[in-house]
Amino acid sequence: MVGLSGGVDSSVAAALLVEQGHEVAAGYMKNWINAEGIPGDCPWERDIEDARAVSKTLGIEFRVIDLIDSYRSRIVDYMIDGYRAGITPNPDVWCNREMKFGVFLDYALEQGFEYVATGHYVRKRSLHDGSAVMLRGADPNKDQSYFLAMMTQGQARHALFPTGEMLKPQVRETARRFGLAVAEKKDSQGICFLGQVKMSDFLRHYLPDSPGEVVDISGRVLGEHRGLHLYTIGQRKGHGVASPREGMAYVVVGKDFARNRLVIGWDRLDSPGLYAQRCVIGSVSSLAASFNAPQRVAAQPRYRSRAETAEVHPRDDGKLELTFRKPQRAIAPGQICAFYDGGQLLGGGVFEEILDRRADSPGGAP
Repeated sequence: MVGLSGGVDSSVAAALLVEQGHEVAAGYMKNWINAEGIPGDCPWERDIEDARAVSKTLGIEFRVIDLIDSYRSRIVDYMIDGYRAGITPNPDVWCNREMKFGVFLDYALEQGFEYVATGHYVRKRSLHDGSAVMLRGADPNKDQSYFLAMMTQGQARHALFPTGEMLKPQVRETARRFGLAVAEKKDSQGICFLGQVKMSDFLRHYLPDSPGEVVDISGRVLGEHRGLHLYTIGQRKGHGVASPREGMAYVVVGKDFARNRLVIGWDRLDSPGLYAQRCVIGSVSSLAASFNAPQRVAAQPRYRSRAETAEVHPRDDGKLELTFRKPQRAIAPGQICAFYDGGQLLGGGVFEEILDRRADSPGGAP
């Protein structure tokens, strides 16, 4: 069963599997319909029609699968609770683990399918013992292995990624070759399954504004924020304070929850609170490594950041202490860190605590 979103990547994944002789059906995961009036475009109806048209062209069965309740409990509530607690959650990573290769995979297996296929730019290798090895996608500009960092080995065994060996231009050319109506459709840029909905509008719908002071690291009041949950470490724009001199930018470097203060500083290496090297990683997912002994990994703290050399040390509570070789900018609790060995995805976890950053209390920074 192919998770057919109505986009070009998953459509080409379905087309390639049909061409290879597999028995293929398509399932559109109906996760969100924006029935609550949040500003923004949630194009689920259009996507369903595009997915149905692709299925008709390929001559495969098409199903719309209602997963709205599961999405609300597993993803929407996760986001709201995370922001309410002051962390920066990553719904796209959890959507892959909990929805595409969670609820949707369970549904497919119950229906008698052996695999779930998606349009992720990831490569998979199956070993003789039945285990799966996950590798970065062939297209370095589109590699999406980071978003699968929380996937389990059991999920990976039942996953297929037909477009993972391709470059994006090849995917579009393949869509044209099959005569798919979505060949020129633009890629979605929104939150996982929410469409073009601004995160600030989404959060404001569920969490009320809680204004407070914006201060610099010395405690000097520079402005007012709308609520700490609307900001994240390293944020350059939207904090409402203009930089007083050209070439220097204010960024968010901390949150003082006790006094409801947003702390800003200069965007440079020596700005207290902006860079960190030592962190605690929780909710550890082991795809191809046990992490039960100290080891060196390449750790990628965000999707568009580089994987950097780091040491991981297991703790008695099941968490990991991670030490980067070089200070990393804007690490925030709630974000996902993916672990690699070269191009192989080893697993990942959630930043829970930053051990060497002190900018949450203005005036006390080193």
